[in-house]
Amino acid sequence: MTAPRLILEATIRFLRAHEPFARMTRRDLEYLAGHVRLAYFAAGSVVVDAASGAQCPLHVIQRGHVRAIDARAPADATLLGPGECFPLGPAGQAVASVGYVATEDVFCYQLEASECQALRASSVAFAEFCAQSLRTLLHQSQGQVRRQFSQRAVEQQTLLQPVRALIRRAPVSCAAATPLRAALERMSAEGVGTIAVVDDAQRPIGIFTLTDLMERVVLPGADLGGPVSAVMTPSPGAVDEETTAQEALAVMATHRYHQLVITRAGALCGVVSERDLFALQRVSMQYVIEAIRGARDVEALKGAAADIMTLADNLLAQGAAAEPLTHTIASLNDALTLRLFALLAADHDLEGIDWCWLSLGSEGRREQTIASDQDNALVFEVAEPQREMARARLLAFAHAANQALAALGVPLCPGNIMAGNPAHCLSADEWRGRFASWLREPAPEALLAANIFFDFRALAGQAPLADALRRWLVEVAPDSRLFLRLLATNALAAEPPLGVMRAFVTDDGVHRGTIDLKADGTRIFVDAARAFALAFGIAETGTAPRLRLAGRRLGLEERETGAYADAFHFLQLLRLRAQRGHVGSEGGPAPHAAPNRIDPYALNELDQRMLKEALRQARLLQKLLEQTLAR
Repeated sequence: MTAPRLILEATIRFLRAHEPFARMTRRDLEYLAGHVRLAYFAAGSVVVDAASGAQCPLHVIQRGHVRAIDARAPADATLLGPGECFPLGPAGQAVASVGYVATEDVFCYQLEASECQALRASSVAFAEFCAQSLRTLLHQSQGQVRRQFSQRAVEQQTLLQPVRALIRRAPVSCAAATPLRAALERMSAEGVGTIAVVDDAQRPIGIFTLTDLMERVVLPGADLGGPVSAVMTPSPGAVDEETTAQEALAVMATHRYHQLVITRAGALCGVVSERDLFALQRVSMQYVIEAIRGARDVEALKGAAADIMTLADNLLAQGAAAEPLTHTIASLNDALTLRLFALLAADHDLEGIDWCWLSLGSEGRREQTIASDQDNALVFEVAEPQREMARARLLAFAHAANQALAALGVPLCPGNIMAGNPAHCLSADEWRGRFASWLREPAPEALLAANIFFDFRALAGQAPLADALRRWLVEVAPDSRLFLRLLATNALAAEPPLGVMRAFVTDDGVHRGTIDLKADGTRIFVDAARAFALAFGIAETGTAPRLRLAGRRLGLEERETGAYADAFHFLQLLRLRAQRGHVGSEGGPAPHAAPNRIDPYALNELDQRMLKEALRQARLLQKLLEQTLAR
């Protein structure tokens, strides 16, 4: 039977807000919307039984959350929310290999297996979604990251712990018939602002709070001798004690609850408030930013710098993807640096100088990992007679800033590529002259310098100075054919460590049995993206945006450039995990001497598969670069 038009359109609107449906044609969406049925699952009920092992309908969550549980590792659970599909195999077959349980009341669109196959045959977008091995693996790997990090997350009080861990005391409760005065006396004696109302089986049927006291008792002048049930909030928000804090926050946000009743086998076992849950985010983005803004000296900034590392750990623990994670680290380090400059400004007179602090290298690309050291420079503009005096004042400021950043935990650059070095504190004309000399005479040292300096971006001061320098570079670089060819050849020098007899080629020297994720992994993507950007006049500095824009210039499909970007991001995520001691180590942060090295065979099977695929993508990107620029 055909669904009514209003229901059909409402279903299509919902689907369009989620992948892969947002990329599907109107015809395929109408087919999908016309063939699904809306199914309801009560909280705690089994949506899909893993024991069946057979094909089952494809489910698309319309409302609520579902937990995917592998019977072989019941502690490893992944939370799915609105718009997500399950179960879905790589061939588009809905085969249940894990179980799915509703964590709250859930509504799902269901599409029968035969209709799912028909949709896959009809819709390219849906077929690609089913067959996207790289992105599917990346999603699965991020899920494993969340699980692998969960123990440290509990130790650091992240949102992955069960709400039972938040219960601070035995709950205060009373029966529905309890006189209001007696309930208030009990609350006063116990020193609480909330009392749960329960039935004979200790199941929560209501909750009474100080807000209820004001709005339903004091202001209306209610009788204190009446039953508490007359003024309680009925049907309180309740979740099982094994629900994660993250899920509990979602329930609170959806229903605007301020407290949640916690149950064990349906019976009351505790009450948690929104304050309890928000306190878990002790080191949140907002917390760190407020700490940075409120710092009155460099010593105070040290605490904020340490909090950035803690926040990075927490985000890793919660399965954050590499791109937003590295951008977060870069943004917070930017804020830290800007606050540092404001504190240093009182001791340095820069009045009358137009200057701009440049972030270089990974910081310039907003791809900082936790082990990144300082790479920075200064560009300034003053009248010729005042140039050397201005440079001297800027160097004093820059030297103080470099030392202060080192004190905050950002190591000094071993190669002295820092703004406090007179060679890197130049006027706009001097920078153009230096860049032009590198482009004209691409000696090895020029190519090495270009890899760092050509990724500059403005951090502080007058950003138009950096913008003008970028516009100039974008205009002249595409005509520097010899430089671009040598830059591309240099980018081909790194060999992805993929073996013939074994999966990976590991070091047999000092770092025996390991591979370098930076030198033999991310560097390939970064160098190739930079070469394409300079050749095609692309102003972006980030590796993934450069690859996507270069792909358009080369007429590549978005799927191909997306695979390059996904591979790069996975390697970045693996680097971050290695640097914080979460993979390929015995625990604890990686030593700074080798922060990017891991034993690939110490990875789990999924990460090994993902690493191999990412390195294959690096090899494919090098072939593209060779065909395009290296000849």
